[in-house]
Formats: sequence, C-alpha cells, structure tokens
Amino acid sequence: MSISILAIESSCDDTSASVCTDGVIVSNYIANQSVHEKYGGVVPELASRAHMQNIVPVVDVALSSANCQLSSISAIAFTQSPGLIGSLLVGAQFAKSLALALNKPLIAVHHMQAHVLANLIAEEKPGFPFLCLTVSGGHTQIVLVESPVKMKVIGETLDDAAGEAFDKTAKLLGLPYPGGPLIDKYAQLGDPNRFKFAEPKITGLDFSFSGFKTSFLYFLKNAGKSLVYKEEFTATDEEQQNFIKENMYDICASLQHSIVAILLSKLKKAAKDTGIKNICLAGGVSANSELRISLQQIGEKQGWETFIPAFQYCTDNAAMIAITGYYKYLNNDFADLSVVPGARAEW
Repeated sequence: MSISILAIESSCDDTSASVCTDGVIVSNYIANQSVHEKYGGVVPELASRAHMQNIVPVVDVALSSANCQLSSISAIAFTQSPGLIGSLLVGAQFAKSLALALNKPLIAVHHMQAHVLANLIAEEKPGFPFLCLTVSGGHTQIVLVESPVKMKVIGETLDDAAGEAFDKTAKLLGLPYPGGPLIDKYAQLGDPNRFKFAEPKITGLDFSFSGFKTSFLYFLKNAGKSLVYKEEFTATDEEQQNFIKENMYDICASLQHSIVAILLSKLKKAAKDTGIKNICLAGGVSANSELRISLQQIGEKQGWETFIPAFQYCTDNAAMIAITGYYKYLNNDFADLSVVPGARAEW
C-alpha cells in the first residue's frame, strides 16, 4: 500500500505544502511574502497573518497538483521547530486540526533535520554515513548523518549564522532585503581577491561570524583602509558611500569568497576528522553559486562524493518536511495532539 505524506512548512515567511508518495515528491508549492521587503527583514506578526491567509489555498494547490485526495493521505507532517513562534503556530494548528478531522497520524518535524534530508529527495542519494554542511539565515552547522532518523550536530556557530552574516553585511552596503542573493549576483562581476577580511580563530568544528561582521563594518567606515576602528582612519559618510558605490562588485566578491572559505575550511576538517567522504550541502545559503561550485571543486580534489539539493529544495519548502515525514512514518515516529511548536529546539 502506498504511503502518502501531506507536509506543511510555516517556520518563517514562506507558506508551503507538499505531497510525498513512497519517498517521491509529487508536488511542492510555496507562497512567498513580499510584505517584509520594505522593513528590511521579516516582521513576525505580519508573517503569521500572511500564513493564515495562505495556508488553505497552498494546501489545496499541493493536493490538486499531486492529483491526490485528502482521504488517500497516510499522515500529516508539519514543521514543529525551530522558527518564528507565530508562524509555527499557524502550521501546527492547521496540521493538528486536519489530522484530527481525518483521523490520520501526525508527524512533527525538526526544520533543520528536514534541511539535511532534502538531500534524499533526488534520485541520486548520498550513502550513509554522510556529513552535511547546513547553512541558513539562522543556523550554521556540520551534521553527522548515520541514517534518516539518526543524526548529530558536530559543529555549529557560536553566535551569528552565515546567512545572517550575508544579510547584515548586505544591509551595511545599502542593499535591499534579502541581501544575500544580491551579494551573490554582484560577486560574479567582481574580484574575490581584491579585499581581505578578518577570519575568526575558532578551534574545532565550530563557527563564529559576529567578529567578521564587526570587521566588515569598520572596513566600510574606514573606506577600505582598515579592518580595525581607528579615529584617524574613519571616513566621512560621503567618503564611505563613494567607496561602496565605486567598489561594490569587488566588495561583494571578496566578502562572499571569505565567508565561503570559512565554511569549507571547517567542512574539510570535519571530513578529515571523521574519515567520511560523502559530503552534502543544505539550507538557504546552499543556493549560493560560489558555495556550490567551491564544494564541488574541493570534493574533486579530496575524493569526496558531493551532493547538493536542487535550488527549489534549498530555501524553506514543504518537500523537505514531506521527505522527513516519510522516513519518520517508516520508523513509526508519530506525535499526538498535545504536541506544541517551539521557537528553539534541540536535536
């Protein structure tokens, strides 16, 4: 008998629904929210209200695109955590109500575990165990994956995430939200070796980007003359703006190159320490062109088998919730109606 999972993702500002049948994604629909652009970031209250408006039509489109009836669904999966609590509540309450009305099992999914398992959507899947560099706006982690239901974080950011570093440095450059994709676009027109930025000195497999952001701020305040704040180097506002305008492409290229180098340096160390050669990428920042290309290049040199999800499965989407729900279904890992969403959650 076929196993069909209806999945709902509402952790941030994208409302998404997907249907997965026997481990194959048959539909994946996402409704984006443009309302946040003028605020330079996601406004939680506006996000949760938009989810309430979007969730019924999004689920309807996902079901109709899959030519699937609610009666044939085996279970309802939803993002339980982490994320914006208001957004999570909309998806969780909808999923719980639907499961109760249909008398179907409920599956609670950890958002970051789902990003990792997005690598199992494609026909060519990584073998176990594998390492996954998971990079998003809120998380930067290296995960050791022993099976679809057994994984462990072996390295993570101690402060800011890489995606946050992209977005906040983009804001310093005067770029609109979300700034990460624009940095990627402009970087392709610039010299990645033009400027050098401070690299965090963190031992082990953990990351840190707060100091990196601070040095970048001083770099702009000093119009490229120094990474350290010095009164005599501080440029006027006009000098700063002229410097950014005249060097935007090279700044973006150098900035992106530095962040990617930090990420892949730790991943390379993790592969060496564990001896694992199946290497995956996941999370919203995995859509970054330089990160994708650089991972493949390093993989060829290191003898790795590298895997990167298709672009549509890198950013927040319900397909990754659906594939995770499918494997949890096979493992009889169900939740009851008392389950509650959480803004933060341990693995």
